[in-house]
Amino acid sequence: MTAPSPQALSDTVRAQLLDLLASGAFSAGERLPAENSLAQRFSVSRPVIRQALAQLRAEGRIETRKGSGTVAVRASSAEPVAGLSYGPLGSIADVRAFLEFRYALEGEMAARAAELCEPDAIAALRAAMLRMEADLDSGFRPTEADVQFHLMVARAAGNRFYAATVEALAEQMRFSIRLTGELSGQEPPERLGRIRREHSAILEAIAAGQPQAARDAMRLHLRGGITRLFG
Repeated sequence: MTAPSPQALSDTVRAQLLDLLASGAFSAGERLPAENSLAQRFSVSRPVIRQALAQLRAEGRIETRKGSGTVAVRASSAEPVAGLSYGPLGSIADVRAFLEFRYALEGEMAARAAELCEPDAIAALRAAMLRMEADLDSGFRPTEADVQFHLMVARAAGNRFYAATVEALAEQMRFSIRLTGELSGQEPPERLGRIRREHSAILEAIAAGQPQAARDAMRLHLRGGITRLFG
């Protein structure tokens, strides 16, 4: 039997920690156990624990406080803003308007993420990229990993309104990703390779702390989606 990959172990630990947070095992502001304790509890290595914690931190489930370590946050801080809804994409014109909106929004979002260049946010982005690459290596379009990657960019920008907006747009993003894949005239291997390159360029520009390069990479990625659909 093949041993689980570090990414699979990290996803499992993240899910188990989410269950603990949801059950009230850790109240708001309560310190989580140290990495060593968590590693022993879940029978995994410390790097696996760090990756799971980085993901939860980027999602707003936990946070690091000076002098207090890693603590749980109130549940509402991890939820989308109530009532924020853009409705379904009802036409081809709607899809184009949606992609143009993302082009304007996410370019600045990526630039701000690069300006901040927070280590925990970069770790969460790399984790999202690893999930995307695992899907790509399996030969299929990584719709959920793609959405998660863009959400991690929003969170890396350090502004809750960016994150709330991307969360509210998640279903429209899934729809447009599927539509682009279905209508693209390119062969799947070429299309999937392009997805990998475009997202990798966004990630590396943010990780390098290069705002203009991050803006350009995100806009190139989203403009490519518009071009592939509408010419």
